[in-house]
Amino acid sequence: MSDKIKKSDLVILYHRQPYEEEVKNGKTVFKENKSPNGIVPTLKSFCGNAEKGSWVAWKQVNAREQAKFNRSVQINDEHGDYEVIRIALTAEQVKSFYHVTSKVAFWPILHTFPWLFSTEEADWDVFKEVNRLFAEAACEQVSDDGLIWIHDYNLWMAPHFIRKIKPNVRIAFFHHTPFPAADVFNILPWREEIVDSLLQTDLLGFHIPRYSENFCGVARALRGVELGEKEPVEPPLVSSGMALSEPSVTKSIKHNGRTIMVDAWPIGTNPTLIKEYLSRYDAGERVAQIKNEIGDQHFIISVGRVDYTKGAKQLLEAFQRLLARRPELRGKVKLMLVCAAAAKNMTIYQKAQKEIERLVGAINGEYGTLGWTPIMLSMRPIPFAELVPYFRVADTCWITPIRDGLNLVAKEYIAAKQGGPGALVLSEFAGVAVEMPDAILTNPYSAQSMDEAIDRAVDMSKEERLERSQSLLNTVEKWDINFWSDHVLKLFNQLKKSKLRALKGGKADEAA
Repeated sequence: MSDKIKKSDLVILYHRQPYEEEVKNGKTVFKENKSPNGIVPTLKSFCGNAEKGSWVAWKQVNAREQAKFNRSVQINDEHGDYEVIRIALTAEQVKSFYHVTSKVAFWPILHTFPWLFSTEEADWDVFKEVNRLFAEAACEQVSDDGLIWIHDYNLWMAPHFIRKIKPNVRIAFFHHTPFPAADVFNILPWREEIVDSLLQTDLLGFHIPRYSENFCGVARALRGVELGEKEPVEPPLVSSGMALSEPSVTKSIKHNGRTIMVDAWPIGTNPTLIKEYLSRYDAGERVAQIKNEIGDQHFIISVGRVDYTKGAKQLLEAFQRLLARRPELRGKVKLMLVCAAAAKNMTIYQKAQKEIERLVGAINGEYGTLGWTPIMLSMRPIPFAELVPYFRVADTCWITPIRDGLNLVAKEYIAAKQGGPGALVLSEFAGVAVEMPDAILTNPYSAQSMDEAIDRAVDMSKEERLERSQSLLNTVEKWDINFWSDHVLKLFNQLKKSKLRALKGGKADEAA
C-alpha cells in the first residue's frame, strides 16, 4: 500500500472533537453537532473534501478507560469520510492545559484583560507536553507533501514540535481569538517560545487585519522579522474610521531564511442553511408561536456564553438603565438573554455567572409584574435550529462583547432576518464590526454609548431598519462561509506551489 493511500493530505488540529458523543444501550454513538453553523462543520467539510483527511482532538480519559480506549475513530457523515485521532488526556492534564493555562493565563491577555492574568497555577511544561502529543499525532497521519492545519492558541506550541519531526511539511495556523498588541502580549513570560513556534509555520491566518498587524508587531519586536509588502484592505472590511480598522495589511514576513504568508480574512456564516431552516413547516409554526407570545413588545435577543469578555454584565446594566430612565417602555420591551453556562470546573467564569444571575434577578424583581417579565434568561446552550426562529422574530439583536475575535451570532441574526426589518447593536470591539458598518456600533466600555445605542435601536423607524438590514444581508450573503472556504483553499494552493519551488531550488512547477 502506497504512502499516499496510508497518509492524509490534510490533518486538522483542533481542541474539540468534530461530533457529539452519546451512549445508547451501552454503545457510544457519534452524532452531528447541535450547531451546524459554526466553525466545526466548515472544518469537517475540508476534511471530507480532502483525498484523505484526518482530525486530531483531545478527549478526557480516566485510568479505567485507558486500557480499552479507541484512539482512532472513522467518521462518515454528510461532510464525507475522515479519521479522528483522539489524544487521551487525564483529568489533571485537561485542567492544567485547558482550564488553567489556556483560560487563566492566555485568555485574559488575548482579550486585553491583563489585570486578570495569572501564572500562579499555570503549568507551561504540561501545556507544551499536550502540544507535543498533538504534533506527534499529526506527523503520524500526514503525508510528506501534506498540510497540517492548526487551530487556535491552545496549540501555540504545536508548530515547534511538528517542524522538529517533519522539517519539510506544510504548516498552516488559524487564530480564532483576537491577537493583542505587543505591549499586552509581551506580558506572557513564554512570549518568545510562542512567537518562535508560530514562526515555524508557512501560513498564519487571522480574522481581521488588526489582529494580523498586531502579530507582525510582536514578531518584529521580539525577533526582528522582516515585514513584506502591505496591501490595502479589501471590501467588506472597512479600512478606516472604526475602532478595529486598519488601512492596509502585511501579506508576508521573513525570518531565518523562510517566508511566512500572513492572511487576514473573517469567517462567514451559512445564510443558505439558515434560509433552509426557516423554510421548514415546523420553523414557520415556531416563528408564529413566538410572535404570538411576544405580542406587540419590542423583542431584543442576545446570544453568547458566560465569559467576562462577552459583556453580559454591561448589557444587563444598560438594560436596567433603559427601564429606569424610560418608564414608558416597561411592559413594552422584552430581552431574551441566552448565556450558556461554562463547565463546572471552569472556576474563572463562576463569578461572571453569579453576577449575571444576580442582575437578571434584580431587574426582574424590580420591574417585573404579574403579566410581564422583562428578561428571559437561558443558561443552557440552545440548539441552532431552535435559535433561528427567535432571530427571525427579534426586532433587535444586541451583541456587545468587551472584546471578541469575530462573533458569528451577529451574522446569523442578519441571515435569519433575510432583509426584513431588524436592528443590530454591535460592539466596536467585536472583529465582525469592521465588516458591518451599518450596524448600530457602540462602545461597551461606555455607559453613555451603550444607552444611546439601545435607545436608537428601540426608536428606529421601520424604514431605517429595512435599509440597514438589507445592506448587512448583502455583506453576509456575499462573503459567506463558502467564500471563506474558497479563500483558504486558494492560499493552500499557493502554499503548495511555493513549497514545490523551494524543494526544486526555486524552479517553478507550473503543473502543480
